[in-house]
Parts: sequence; C-alpha cells; structure tokens
Amino acid sequence: MNPLFSVITASYNSEKTIKETITSVLNQNYTNFEYIIIDGNSTDNTVNIIREFEPIFKQKNISYKWISEKDSGIYNAWNKGLKLAIGNWIAFLGSDDIYLEKSLEKYAKIAISNPEADLITSKVKLINNNNKVKHIFSKPWRWNEFKRNMKIAHVGSFHNKKYFEKYGIYNETYKITGDYELLLRAKDKLKPLFINEFTAEMKDGGVSNNFVIKAFKEAKRAKIEAGEVNPFIASIEFIFSLLKYYISRLIK
Repeated sequence: MNPLFSVITASYNSEKTIKETITSVLNQNYTNFEYIIIDGNSTDNTVNIIREFEPIFKQKNISYKWISEKDSGIYNAWNKGLKLAIGNWIAFLGSDDIYLEKSLEKYAKIAISNPEADLITSKVKLINNNNKVKHIFSKPWRWNEFKRNMKIAHVGSFHNKKYFEKYGIYNETYKITGDYELLLRAKDKLKPLFINEFTAEMKDGGVSNNFVIKAFKEAKRAKIEAGEVNPFIASIEFIFSLLKYYISRLIK
C-alpha cells in the first residue's frame, strides 16, 4: 500500500520564494500526499500566492490545507501542522526550499518496504544566495556522530508519524535546533534509513554570527537534556564548534 505523506511548510513574508517551493511540491509525480502550509500572518503577498494554488491542487485531487495566523516561531508553526497532518510519514519543507523531481517517489519506495523505520534521510544541497552549492549533506544518520552535531538536513528528512506519537512533538522553547532535540530523544534506539540520492535543495539565506552562537548554545542544551553528554563535554564541544566556525569564516 502506498504511504500517505504529509508535507508541511511554515512561511512568513515569503513572497519571493514560496511560489517555487509550492511548485516543486505540486510537480511531484508521486501524488499520494497532502500539503499543509502554516503561515505566520504574513504582511506581504505570501497569502495571495498560497491562495492562488488552491484550484490547481484541487484539479490534481491533492489535499491542500493552509492557515494564516500569528505563531511564536518555527516549531510552533510545525506543531500546528502536525495537528492537521494525517499522513503516515511527515516532512518539513522550508518556504525557500524545493524538492527535486521524483523525490516523493524515492521516499515512497523505501517507506513501503520499511514501515517501522523512524526516519528516512537523503542527500541535500545547501544553496547560497548566488545559487551556488555551499555544502552537501550526504551522510546517513549515525548515532555516534549525531549525538555530537546535527549532521542531517531536516529538509531531506521524512519522519514516521509513530515517532511523534511515541516521543512527542517539538519543544517550542527551542527557536533554532528543535528538530535536533526531537531526534535526540530516541537516542541510539532510532531506526534510520538513507536514500543515497539528492531529493531537495535548501537555501542558506545567510546567517549572522549571533544566530550561529545561539544555534550552538541550543544544541549544547539539547545534548545535555538528552542525557548522553555531560555538561562539561557539551561545553567543550560548544567551544570546539565555535572555533571551527570562525576558522572556516577566516579561510573564506
């Protein structure tokens, strides 16, 4: 039986990018999915663009749900999407990210034969503002690496709905690394699968030094709360991550 996918996009003032994002979902050849957009009460033309796609999804007989209201951050928006989702597998696609052709078909093929897996990841390209590849996420999930750093891209990840039923939804006190914290909850019990092909492109968008520091601090907190790394080791890894980041900036 073909799995039903729920693809969730959170948006806010995304008029420049969301049309390409929605189109990449709409153009998938695998159509047993629903698309859910949670907009944060955008003040630009985002909502009008979202609304324009309603008749197109209806014509293709694909469920298309969206709401526009204030939220308290990305994980609050994702949790709203989870409440609406009815799929067996759930994915989160940024409002400036895209799926490549036949991506959902690739996930479906592996999901059909592995219904008890928790997570399916894939190769993902990180694209900078000049549309050049800045980084490639190309490794499968491995606990010994993941408990140290976020080594996968959420854009290329499909989560089994059973995982949320067992481990809960996103912790909204996190603002940047809530997806990392969620997957840390299962620890080495998580059952992953990997597609050794590119399925998505995510935009870098440019991040400030302050954002990076906050992300590393949240990752440190997540590792401590998971109970697999003591505070001292987590602090050492935090410092090491910062040094590695600043050195990479100097080299560039």
